[in-house]
Order: sequence, then C-alpha cells, then structure tokens
Amino acid sequence: MKQRILLSGGTGFLGRYLVAAFCQAGYAQRVLTRRPEAHPWLAQYPELEVIQGDLRDPSGVQKAAEGCDYVIHAAALFSMWGEASAFYDHNVEGTRNILRAAQATGVHRFVYVSTVAVIGNPESGAIIDESYPANPADAYQQSKLDAEQLVHEMYAAGLSTIILRPGAFYGPLGEYAFNRLFFRDPMRGIIMQMDGGRHIIFPAYVLDVAQATVAALTMGRVGETYNLCGDCLSHREAFDIVCREARIRYPRLNLPGFVGLNASRLLTWIAKFTQKEPFWPLNLQSYVFNDWNVSSAKAVRELGFAPTTFEEGARRTIAWYREGCPALIPELACAP
Repeated sequence: MKQRILLSGGTGFLGRYLVAAFCQAGYAQRVLTRRPEAHPWLAQYPELEVIQGDLRDPSGVQKAAEGCDYVIHAAALFSMWGEASAFYDHNVEGTRNILRAAQATGVHRFVYVSTVAVIGNPESGAIIDESYPANPADAYQQSKLDAEQLVHEMYAAGLSTIILRPGAFYGPLGEYAFNRLFFRDPMRGIIMQMDGGRHIIFPAYVLDVAQATVAALTMGRVGETYNLCGDCLSHREAFDIVCREARIRYPRLNLPGFVGLNASRLLTWIAKFTQKEPFWPLNLQSYVFNDWNVSSAKAVRELGFAPTTFEEGARRTIAWYREGCPALIPELACAP
C-alpha cells in the first residue's frame, strides 16, 4: 500500500503545488479543507481523499490523521493586516491541534511549513541561517514562531518533526504579497521602489518549496529547521529583472523610506474604519526596509534543494500573467 499523507493547506498557493508534488512522488493523500465544494480541481488527482474539516476542531483533525504515515502542516492565516487573535487562533491553536493528532495517531514524521519572516528585523549585513535569533515584528510572524515552539515541544516529547522556513513565495497562481508587489502591480503601471531599491529581498519560487517539502520526508533530519530561499537580491535588481522580462519601460517611482512609512501609517489608520486591508499595510515595513540575506546552504546540502534563479522564476511568472492567469498549469499535473 502507498504511504499516506495528511496535508493541511492543500488548497492554498503553496498547497496547490504540494498536492501535485506528492502525487508525482507516488504518495496517497488526504487534504483537509473547510470548503471541499470550492475546490473541484482536487478530483483530478488519483488516490486523494478530501476531508472536510477545520484545524480549530481537535476531534475532526484527529479523525483526519488516522491511518496516515505523515503529516504536512502547510495551512496558515497569512495577511499583512489583521487582528492578533485571528493569527493566534489559526496559526498557533491550529498547529497545536494537528500536532496532538499526529502524536495520538502515531505518524512517522511531521513537517511544519513556517516562514523565515519570523526573524523580524535582521541586522544589516547579517547572514540569516537557521541559528540566527528570531525576533518577530508583527502578529503574523509571532504566531508562526509560537507555532514553531509547539513543534519543538512535541519533538522533545517523541514526535519526529521537521520545520521548513521558506522565503517569500512567488510564482504562477500567486496573487498576493510578493506576487502583487513585484509582478502584478508593475505590470499594471505601479512600481514603488523605496530608498532607491537598496534593501535585500528573500524570494522563494513556490515549486522549489514544494519539491523541498517532499524531500524533507525522506532526507530531512528530525528535529532540524531548514531555510528555503532563492536568490537574495536588492529590490532594484528584482525590478530590473521584472521590467526587462515584462518589457516595462515607464519610469519607476522612487520614494524615501520615511515617505513610504508615513503613507503606510495613514493607510493603516484609515483601514480601522473601512475594515479593508490597506494597499500598503504598515506591516510591510519588516519585509521592505530590511536586508534579508538568507542562507539556504543547509537545505542545499541535506535536502538537495536546488533553487530556481529569480530571472527564470520571474520569466515563468510573467508568462502566467500574460496567459490570463490560467488555473491549470503543467506543474500541477500528477505525472512527473
């Protein structure tokens, strides 16, 4: 019989790639989702069982984990704006429930998809490897670090766990965060380059992260954490590549950092009344005004992680946008 994976977050941006990658690798899967009817595309994958449930329901999560060999916990509430309590409920309590379910049902390995953003505000010039101290700068980052702590505690209690810390996801199917700022907005005429674009970003091509997650099941060392990041390059360099590949020739708007921050403060204040995420949330400052020199050497060495160059990843992403953002792409086929 094929080994079976319980996958949380299988209907999200990364999750779409994880479902395909685990199918290609020959695993049977269970995908836990609150709204199965919203994701009919799951039916295309053989040996995939859709389980309706919510991570905040402990009994339902344990039932979903029964009979599974592995758990991949990729579900999370991710937003640049929102209440701390919502992040805690989804990202901490949800992780607590699925960890307990994994322990109770005796799975062989538990892989938690966290984020390198838990570092918060890295020092300029520092190399961010897995030993670099985390110091979250917002409620989302704090919730992910709190969830990591739960994973460490369960490892100490005997569960075989691994933590993955990807950089900022980008690639086809993405519509939010990095994809919006570096692809969709520039392609519709909006490029906001702060402080001359000198700060360093930490992109991670989403397909690379999915493939590394598959590798973690058999190649990763339990109890370890792995950074998963592609080219660390400046905002200016990234925009140069995107503009070249997308043939964008209009001028960029270069703004001093204090102008961008004050605009974000105003927009975030207004959002308290509109209850809609501002175009430039204040929480972007951790990502935009720091130098994210992330080292993925450990993952390269131990997981065979082979990051796609940003130039190639940008080319594929721009092509997807120009094709009209199709829901089905070759990378999501089950056949390898």
